[in-house]
Amino acid sequence: MKRLHFILILLFIICSCKKKNKSLVKITGKNIAIDGTIPSSKKIDSIVAPYKEKIIGEMAKVMSYAPKDFTKENIQMQSILGNLMADMCFEMANPIFNDKTKASIDFSMFNNGGLRASISEGNVTKENAFKLMPFENEFVVVELSGEKVIELINYFIEGKKAHPLSKNILLKIKKDDYSLKINGKKFDKSKTYSVLTSDYLQNGGDRMYFFKDPIKLTKLDYKIRDAIVDYFKKVDTLKTVIDKRVIIE
Repeated sequence: MKRLHFILILLFIICSCKKKNKSLVKITGKNIAIDGTIPSSKKIDSIVAPYKEKIIGEMAKVMSYAPKDFTKENIQMQSILGNLMADMCFEMANPIFNDKTKASIDFSMFNNGGLRASISEGNVTKENAFKLMPFENEFVVVELSGEKVIELINYFIEGKKAHPLSKNILLKIKKDDYSLKINGKKFDKSKTYSVLTSDYLQNGGDRMYFFKDPIKLTKLDYKIRDAIVDYFKKVDTLKTVIDKRVIIE
């Protein structure tokens, strides 16, 4: 009898431990607006506060000085901000490219739309760098054929925008033609040229398809924003002008 009771209890335990197969019957969801109607949490605020203060302090650090406003105003297909951007990126990226390849960058080109904020006259802070380049884009150098460089120049002329071009370029635009010098030498269609740009543009961003499928692609592993910060730290005063890199005759 005791043995029977033991067997019954054992069977009961085994049956009660048996896992039931569960299946998903329904999924429901709702939108929760993240706005001012959500009350703040003192506990969360107290946790965040030290980090917030640290970031605000870091962003407010003065690194350089702007003697005038640097804006995207289009002046004969150049802009003060665009020229600064193209030249400082070239200056910061070229030594890295040289270390990697023992060669030099020929010129740089970026897009006007990538300049996200102006720099006002006065102290230049780290916040200015983050506003100017809020994205995580990195530098790349593309080796382009002469034909691709022609596509690049045609894109620039037809767009009539002040896309940042570095001062290595001398482009004279005439009514139905143009002449081009790169680093003081007449453009040679049979040669290849190393052009600094961003990984976003290299992938065809802003319809700059001439950067895609280059002869050679060199990634510099250097964020553009980091280069801007490094440049601001490097110079006491930001300097650039509207010069003869682009001339419309």
